[in-house]
Amino acid sequence: MAMTPTSNPPRTYFSVWQRLLRGYGPLAVLVVLLLLMSILVPSKVPKDGTLSSTGDTLPDDTLTTDDTVLDPNNPNPIGTDPTGTQGQQTSGVPGVPGTPGGKVAKCPPDRPMQVPGDPYSPPCIAFSGDNGGATHQGVTAKEIKVSYRLLNEKGFQQTLAELAGASLSDGPEDIKRTINGLAEYFNKRFQFYGRQIKFEFYNGQGSNTNELLGKGRDKAEADATKVAKELKVFADMSGFSEPYANALARRGILGFGDPYLSRKWHDEHRPYIWSIATDGTKVANFAAEYAGKRLCGGNAVHAGGVLKDQPRKFASMAPQNPWYQESVQVARTTFGEYGCDPGENVAYELDLGTMSNQASNIVARLQDADVTTVLCGCDPILPVFLSGAAARQGYFPEFIIVGTALTDTDIVGQLWNQDFASHAFGVSSLTEPVPANQTLGYAAYKSVRNDEPAFTVDLIYYQMAQMAIGLQMAGPNLTPESFERGMFAYPPRVGPAGLWGFGKSDYTTADDVREVYWDRNAVSKYNQKKGAFIESEPGVRFRQGQITRGTPKVPVR
Repeated sequence: MAMTPTSNPPRTYFSVWQRLLRGYGPLAVLVVLLLLMSILVPSKVPKDGTLSSTGDTLPDDTLTTDDTVLDPNNPNPIGTDPTGTQGQQTSGVPGVPGTPGGKVAKCPPDRPMQVPGDPYSPPCIAFSGDNGGATHQGVTAKEIKVSYRLLNEKGFQQTLAELAGASLSDGPEDIKRTINGLAEYFNKRFQFYGRQIKFEFYNGQGSNTNELLGKGRDKAEADATKVAKELKVFADMSGFSEPYANALARRGILGFGDPYLSRKWHDEHRPYIWSIATDGTKVANFAAEYAGKRLCGGNAVHAGGVLKDQPRKFASMAPQNPWYQESVQVARTTFGEYGCDPGENVAYELDLGTMSNQASNIVARLQDADVTTVLCGCDPILPVFLSGAAARQGYFPEFIIVGTALTDTDIVGQLWNQDFASHAFGVSSLTEPVPANQTLGYAAYKSVRNDEPAFTVDLIYYQMAQMAIGLQMAGPNLTPESFERGMFAYPPRVGPAGLWGFGKSDYTTADDVREVYWDRNAVSKYNQKKGAFIESEPGVRFRQGQITRGTPKVPVR
């Protein structure tokens, strides 16, 4: 079926409400969101739910030998090599090498994008000839093998479901079916030089819940050994924890999905680990810049009770895992450079069994330190307990959102004590939600399948899109190193999930933010219930270093 081009980008973000209305609770899918820590936001999709164009190999008579592929929004031609290791060009497309027996070239002028209508599409590339065959483990002349670790566990999912009164989650078969459907979509529409993505699913020994606590490294190592030695794959799409992502990188396997690990961590594991979860250093720098430019030196006018209008006294809060605390220290150092005292640093444990008690202890600690303003680099569960404990004590600090782990989404904010939530504001990469049948992932799946995808289809889609971009931009000589060079050559694209771009020390998406605040009376477009994050300056988004100085543009309660 031919795709109909559209002049508007597809409307996308992770939204499952229409399907969840079929008797299920809206938070049942949050465990996967917690693990991926992603950013997913809206734009527009055609009303018939279709996407545009195909990525099938173009016939030989469409090839050209132009030596540049330019993006009108990017002054640098594709092929700028930030690593300095590009090597000899063997194609007509700088940055996308060919092979001795194959030819890579730009598409005709009337088709600049590989997938018209997709704002994150790479430039259109044509290919003919020999792709070089087996260029790396997991890569043959016809296939690119990718693994996915299936785990049978509850943990965070069960807790979130109980809080929301829901019990549904995606099962292994739902995940497998959705991944295979989206693989079909990308195989048809992206340029993989005669190869097809093929997924290898396996039942892992590990546990994401344990690994997020820094435990279970032995089982994560065993799982990584299996994919490297038995399955012999090129990449793995389930690198959702630090132990497993680390184990994959050590075995030379590309991994996707790590949760907010720092820029330093990614540099140490290059060129292997990539994610749609913003690296922790970016998050930290945005949080520090926002606080330094809009909060430092002022009074807590957005606090409540006895704290209102008091001189601001800050505290930071994040899980105690060393890879998260590394980013916290970046933020605190940057905050200090604005002439502000970062104050208390509260490091808590990602232990579901103790979160309620931890929340009470944290509130007492913050009260004793007279903290008026809390910067929360939190998971989605702790603030639920924290808000209740704080409200019982009549403690209503300014609660600064920094955009981590769904703490900037309506469905999580609605679970907080609303007297406490009314003092929440900060920065987020998200924008307003839309119905499920208007998301890019859902539309992509429905363009190749007639059944319903998993509830987490949009998360899966975006992570696969990141991988697909790298596979296309790498050229036919596919290796981890050429994948990295290809990603670095990808021209930055502004789309529904914010600004996507990659380069030296940048292995994750989400390069801009907006200012938001919580309105307990606003009706969420996500689930039509009261409570929603509102954009303080509609349409205004900031890249790093561009947040304007001044007071927050949020209402004073």
